[in-house]
Formats: sequence, structure tokens, C-alpha cells
Amino acid sequence: GLPKRYEVFIFFTIQDVAGFKKALSQVIPLITTTAQIQRFRSEIAHHKRNKGEGLLKFAGTNIGFSQTGLTKLGITDSLGDPAFTAGQLASAKALGDDGTTDASNNFTPNWLPEFKGDTHGIILIGGDSFASVNEAADKVEYILGGTIKAILKVQANARPGKEKGHEHFGYLDGISFPAIPALTGQLPGQQVVQPGVLVCGEDGDVDTTTKQPVVRPSWAVNGSFLVYRHLNQLVPEFNEFVRDNALNTTGTMTQEQGAELLGARFFGRWKSGAPIDIAPTQDNPVLAADPKRNNNFNFSGQDVLDQTRCPFSAHIRKTNPRNDLAQYVFGPTAVSQHMINRQSIAFGPEVTPQEAQTGKTIETRGLSFVCYQSNLANGFEFVQKAWADTTTFPPKTINGAQFDPGFDPIIGQANGAPRQVAGMDPNNQSKNLTLPSHFVASKGGQYFFSPSITALKTKFAA
Repeated sequence: GLPKRYEVFIFFTIQDVAGFKKALSQVIPLITTTAQIQRFRSEIAHHKRNKGEGLLKFAGTNIGFSQTGLTKLGITDSLGDPAFTAGQLASAKALGDDGTTDASNNFTPNWLPEFKGDTHGIILIGGDSFASVNEAADKVEYILGGTIKAILKVQANARPGKEKGHEHFGYLDGISFPAIPALTGQLPGQQVVQPGVLVCGEDGDVDTTTKQPVVRPSWAVNGSFLVYRHLNQLVPEFNEFVRDNALNTTGTMTQEQGAELLGARFFGRWKSGAPIDIAPTQDNPVLAADPKRNNNFNFSGQDVLDQTRCPFSAHIRKTNPRNDLAQYVFGPTAVSQHMINRQSIAFGPEVTPQEAQTGKTIETRGLSFVCYQSNLANGFEFVQKAWADTTTFPPKTINGAQFDPGFDPIIGQANGAPRQVAGMDPNNQSKNLTLPSHFVASKGGQYFFSPSITALKTKFAA
């Protein structure tokens, strides 16, 4: 993904089809290729090794189109992905988003109005500074001119100082990514996937039911489905909850220590990024900083039913169950076929003193969640619906009875209803803890297709 400290997301509708296609031919040279990203990452590494001053100036650009955007452009080929065709709004209830259901059983999510209407496309521009990003955005918007209408712009940026790389709850993000060894190499503990799990038309781009390659138009090869989710985070409420329910596993823990432990067990990692499966009782920043160790764990496998180290419902266990499935009846690809490439970034201000004191959110902040995959039903939708929102996942049987781990405490959703999790207290692992309806609230999003450069030139531009 694009290396970035700042990013702008421009959601747009197409106003002039012919004009847009013509203008797009001038935008395509500005789209950042994988080779360019890899080259710039190498330049960043060289700059750091040589202790260069400041940040290297960089702005990378990507573009994606929704199903309504393809239709607007006259592209009628089916991409072979029903979730993409229907759009994210149609999946809102099944994803667990908050909302209301009328007498006719029509569900309306509590989304931003911009995400409830047509969104034809998205432009993503990430870089080293707001100046670099805005300069690139201005250039793209100038080229496209009146052929598009920007319906929403989201400005996002990495958090300041030592919190860089940490999402707003305070936990280091972006540690665990799927590996394609031939392209990315592989660190210990990384989930290996075939290229086609992330990119259309490559080995591994298969229907998980038929095990046959998904039928797609030739121009879709090397493209990927892009998910955008606008997620508000209730940080003061989260902090107050873990304090009020602080653990005391030793009998001598302070409230702050107990709150930190409960938060770590919610996430499956300490704020430093150290995994609790390796460091179950206290943070270990040295472990967290070691890429050869900070992801090298597997939850001990399906045959081990103890949650002393990591709860079954911990966020990183719900969304990447590792050996919980690989050693069970589901087979060795049960996890890898559902992997996604996350490229998220925080938005909004830091928590204010007033918010910290009252435990109530005043300023809007959260995560611009972005991920790429070749199949939405196998990727994002599966992880959210079948794993995070399913209380019986991962499947566990204790003393002959089914054990319900509960919701993912961070992203699990129940359409606004309270949620329960088990296993948070290592001294009383069957105890349920009732959570608020959410700490993370979806405020909308859309599914897009991000085409290859070749497809943009031959299928989209005029």
C-alpha cells in the first residue's frame, strides 16, 4: 500500500461521462503503480539508514469505481462478485451496522447521508504531508474539472508523536499482513496467501464453494476490490469502560494496570503491539519492536482450550484465527483464503481534556478503514459477518458443550444491541462481560473496484 502520514479520500459522482473518460487519460499517469510504491519504500529505508533529514516528499494516487460507477460509464461486464454488484449499503444490516427497520422490514443504517446515495468512485491520495497530498489532489481535481462532483472529502492523518502508527484507542496498527513470499518475502508468523486472494485473476482467485477460478472479464485481471468503511471510534467511552471493569488477576494490580490488561485482552495486543499470546501479563515493547517475533504465534491450536494467554474473542484472534482453524476440520487454507490487505489510517483530533474527564465523545474521530481483496464475500464480508459478529466463532467445545466466545469486542456489531464476550478474565474464563452496543460505529462506506493501469487505459479512458 501507499506509504503515508496523510491521506485524502475523495468520493465522487460522474457528471459528464464523455468528458470524464477523456480527462481520465490525463489522470492515469498520476496513478501510483506497485513498482513505484516498492521503489519509494526502498528510498525511505535508505533515507532512514543514512539518517537523512526530514521526510521524503511523496504523494501516491489510486482510483476505484463502484458498481453504479461502472454502470454510469457504460461498463456492463459482471465482475463476478455479488456483494460488489449490490453495494455496501445493501450489506449494512448483515454487517451488523446500527440502524432502524420500518414496518415493511426495510433497514436504514445510521450512516452519513453521503454514503446512502450514489457514489460512483473514490480517489485516494496519500503522502508525507498535507501539502504534498493536497497539491496532488488539486492537480487531479483540476484535470477532472466539472466531469465529476465531489460529494465527500475525508482528510486523514497518522496520529502525532509517539502515537504515529497507533489507532485512536492507542494500539499499534498494521502489524499483521498477509504475505505473498515471491513478492513480499515472509516474516515469522505471517499468513501466507496465494496472489489471487488479494488480486483478481491470479492463482488463488477461486470460488471457495466450487474451488474453480472465478469467471471475470479479462480487463479485471490484476485489479482488486477496495472496501472503504468510515468508522467512528468512541475513545473516551472505551477508556472509561476498561477502567470501570479493570481486571485484578494478581490481587495487587492498580486500576490503571487492570485497565491496560483488559484493553490488551480485548485487542489481543498491548498498546505497543506486543501480542498477549507471547506476553500475557505485561507489555513488552522490545518484543513489539521486533518484526521477527511480534507476529510469531499461533494461539496454540484448536486442541488447546485455555484462554489464560489470549481470549478466543480477542480482536486479533477473531479476525485472524491462525491455528484455531488450520489444525481443525476446516483444513490448512481455512484462514488464508479469507485474508485481506488492510491499508487504514486514522482521522479526527486527539481526545480533549474535557472528553477524557467526562468519558463522553464530543469530537468525531475514528478510522478510515481500507482493505483490498479479490472476493468481498471471502474477504471483508466474511471476516466481519462470519468471524467478528458470530458469537460461536472460533468454534470451541469445552467438556462436551459448545463454548460461545462472544463478539469481537472492538469491531463486532449487533445492529445496535448490547454485546457479550467471554474469557476476558483469565481467572474466570467462562464469565461473560456485557459491552455497550459498540466502541466502533460504522458511519458508511462503499465497495469499489480498483482496476489495473492497463484496464484504466483500455476500458475506462477515452
